[in-house]
Amino acid sequence: MRVLDLTRLLPGPMAALHLADLGADVIKVEDMGAGDYATASVRELVNRNKRAIRIDLKQPAGARTLLRLARDADVLVEGFRPGVMQRLGVGYDAVSAVNPRLVYCSISGFGQSGPLKDRPGHDLNYGALTGVVDQVGTAAGPALSNLPLADLLGGTMTAVMGILAALFDAQRTGCGRHVDVAIADGVLAHAVLPLAALNQHGHVQPAGQGTLTGALACYGLYRTSDGRFVAVGALERKFWEALCRQLEREDLTSLHRSGDPAVEERVRAELEAVFAARPLAHWTALFADGEACVTPVLKLGEALAHPHFQARAMVLPGREQGSQQLGCPVKMSGWQPVAPRAAPLAGQHTHEVLREAGFDEAEIAALLDGGTIGPQ
Repeated sequence: MRVLDLTRLLPGPMAALHLADLGADVIKVEDMGAGDYATASVRELVNRNKRAIRIDLKQPAGARTLLRLARDADVLVEGFRPGVMQRLGVGYDAVSAVNPRLVYCSISGFGQSGPLKDRPGHDLNYGALTGVVDQVGTAAGPALSNLPLADLLGGTMTAVMGILAALFDAQRTGCGRHVDVAIADGVLAHAVLPLAALNQHGHVQPAGQGTLTGALACYGLYRTSDGRFVAVGALERKFWEALCRQLEREDLTSLHRSGDPAVEERVRAELEAVFAARPLAHWTALFADGEACVTPVLKLGEALAHPHFQARAMVLPGREQGSQQLGCPVKMSGWQPVAPRAAPLAGQHTHEVLREAGFDEAEIAALLDGGTIGPQ
């Protein structure tokens, strides 16, 4: 599969990265200016296993070049505002005219239709308008997350799902599709637990008061004596019983999920006092058997060094000495991901990709002289 990746920053490049990790030949298409203006460290992480080409799509010759590349491509992914690709002459209709089987995925904040389609936004805005941010936080108020839920869940993973489904259909019918991914739609579609509460009670629980956000003493974060935290996830009674047994607090066993806020607050206070008496290392060792669903809250560096994630090949060496990459999360029988190639420099493979598409040296030289394509 060949994928033309015209996206920038995070949601689109990450979607194309997943396809590249699964074996697709992903060609990152950037403009002649800033190109993908993600920070260098982010660019390195989300663009591995790709090749790179630079094209000025504002020139008619640039649009014609992209259309020529699209003839032999299976997927095109773009992340511009609705209407931009059409104005450049490389919208879905133009591309499908030269390659009817191509899957064309557009990732935008609010989609290709609807009253908000032209509105700009960021992860926080999409989460806010969909009621998701309202559910993230504590009783003190909403919280910001360094894992962009809307961008990655709503944008990246929804795009990958749509692309793979459309590819499956194109393989059978020879007809591609325009996959319209709105980041806001994607994150809203996963607000299952808040909607269940709304359907059941007519309202959602405020942040910090829901089953998974603070209402239960058996499910929460507890500070240790060295200022770290443990995560207690003893939702089921068997885990709660194991927790009480290992803490030598069998007196708390009958108070599991009491349904009484005052009782939950009392049990939480008891657990806070217990966990605050010892450092994280003590609790990590005590609950190492996993029977109580109690785990240390690790920092990222600690997680990357964890034997489990090392064994699962989720940590790979980066380009620079001491840097690291995240592994492919998809494991399948009979398939192993190849060793990752470093993210390309802007335009690194321009000549190589054009030659593969049938451009001769004279055509490449003319495009280069006209500023339509760029060298590395």
